[in-house]
Amino acid sequence: MERRNLFKAAAAATVITTAAGSAPAEAAPARFDADDPRFALAVLPDTQYLFDADSSDPAPLKETFAYLLQQRADDNIAFLTHLGDVTEHGTEQEIVLAGQTFTKIDGKLPYSVLAGNHDIDGSRDDQRGDSAYLRTFGPDRQAKSKTFLGTSKDGYNSAHLLDAAGRQWLILALDWRISDSGLEWARQKLQEHKNPAIVTTHDLAYADDSGKASLSGNGQRLWDNLIKDNDQIFLTLNGHYWPPGRTVLKNAKGNDVHVHITNYQDRYYGGAAMIRLYHFDLGRNRIDVETFAPWFLAKDPDKRTPLESETIELTGDVDRFSLEFDFDARFPAPKPAPRPAASVVDRHTAAYWRFDQAGLSVSDGATIRDLSGKGNHLTVRRLANSTADTLTVSGDHHVGAPAHASLRFDGGKGPDRGATLRTADNAPINSAKFLDGYTIEAFVKLPEPFVGDHAWMGILSWEGRAGDAGKHSGWSDLEPTCSLNISGERFLQYVLYSEVGDHNPTSWSHALPTGVWQHLAVVNDGQRSIVYVNGSKIARNPTQPAQGIATVGRPFVIGATSFDLKYGQGFYGWIGDVRITGRALRPAQFLPGGHYR
Repeated sequence: MERRNLFKAAAAATVITTAAGSAPAEAAPARFDADDPRFALAVLPDTQYLFDADSSDPAPLKETFAYLLQQRADDNIAFLTHLGDVTEHGTEQEIVLAGQTFTKIDGKLPYSVLAGNHDIDGSRDDQRGDSAYLRTFGPDRQAKSKTFLGTSKDGYNSAHLLDAAGRQWLILALDWRISDSGLEWARQKLQEHKNPAIVTTHDLAYADDSGKASLSGNGQRLWDNLIKDNDQIFLTLNGHYWPPGRTVLKNAKGNDVHVHITNYQDRYYGGAAMIRLYHFDLGRNRIDVETFAPWFLAKDPDKRTPLESETIELTGDVDRFSLEFDFDARFPAPKPAPRPAASVVDRHTAAYWRFDQAGLSVSDGATIRDLSGKGNHLTVRRLANSTADTLTVSGDHHVGAPAHASLRFDGGKGPDRGATLRTADNAPINSAKFLDGYTIEAFVKLPEPFVGDHAWMGILSWEGRAGDAGKHSGWSDLEPTCSLNISGERFLQYVLYSEVGDHNPTSWSHALPTGVWQHLAVVNDGQRSIVYVNGSKIARNPTQPAQGIATVGRPFVIGATSFDLKYGQGFYGWIGDVRITGRALRPAQFLPGGHYR
């Protein structure tokens, strides 16, 4: 648990007072980043024993709320959902005290609340009419949240739409006993908002002592009449029962629905307002779950009682776990439309090639035009031991590529198997030095499976022996002055002989994965080069000076790297759009645009 010591100071700040003994001024709400692919959903189960007549103690819940506000930016907490049984008896006194406690997060953290059987007349469904709960936590209060979509006519069921990880997520907070009209309302919300959806309610599933969950009677009704036939529902959360548990059910389309019970009222201090954080990570396709008590976390470790120390974090299989979840496969995001060349070309663009022109030919001698307008057109040329299938046009492409097409290269150590795209002998790019900086970009995908020996195959390069440029600092005077290659271990290698000085800085990436599109970028600011893969700076970028490219007037080439002006093998895989810009670009300015911030 002490891994949370990083957060202890922030959490403890809620109980620190000034030297004069007064409470410190409350900090502004932490910023939530709706575009970050990682965010958290906070889940708060039954707090009823903290609001129990004259034995009520809201301190643990106040500390939980303080923690969520203080950690909102660090954990990127999007929303809090309470699972019902806010109070023990649902009396005016208990409900009002709970409502006063919730003012801590009103307007600062979006949240939902739903009625458990202890908050209202549990013998009736959501058509029960007025109650202290409804007057305190009903539509009037919830309407102040920007995530609020509305309630059913009775006011006991609410819907919320979150913006998180660049998507929208629907949360349904359903009454302890939802009526048929309430179910119809919930189905309508699912039809209106075709977003990934989470159903929260008080009673849906219970678990045995091993943590294996099963639907309750009410849960079966919800499954049959709402969850099973609405594929957008992928997660359900409920309290009411203990012990906690989980299971996975298959819906009508055969897709997984994760069913989780969260309730700790049987634990020390009625659960002490213990929370669960569901950490959604769309980059890793995972949901990581942790359960802990901020009230105990905020206490001085040396002063925690044995039961506080024992309950500070729960790490059993039903309390701390991870789920593999392919969000794009289950909920495909709309794919960007192709972007015209004009949208990614400006006065700094030195060359731009793409492979989606109507009727594009890749036969020997065919021309692929430079769309920058600078005249750096490419000519197709196959190596000696190659066939028509060595180079073909493909519709495969990186999701962020402006062009929805690529070229499939089937090169190898044949020998002389592969294809090159070469500029003409008088193309401007051949002699460009880029002394003030440059950015070279390419989309690349390696085949899966990756068959054969393709060590040191070239993606792109400038022809010309380093020795002919007066450069002798590198591995060989016969290698080209600038090339982007892939090693036998699939490491990306950027080799440069700079124009100014006899320098040969070489950058190395991690092993590139197979079967997945990668965006590669080399950025030079006139002083040094930095290589990026998918908008992320790689580790091995030398600090050695790198001003300009020691070009010698020979062609620029896509699909291979020469040695001593000869080509022994070609690239193996797909190459998409290639752009060269005469200045250093930021990741946000790369071809994928908003994919990299």
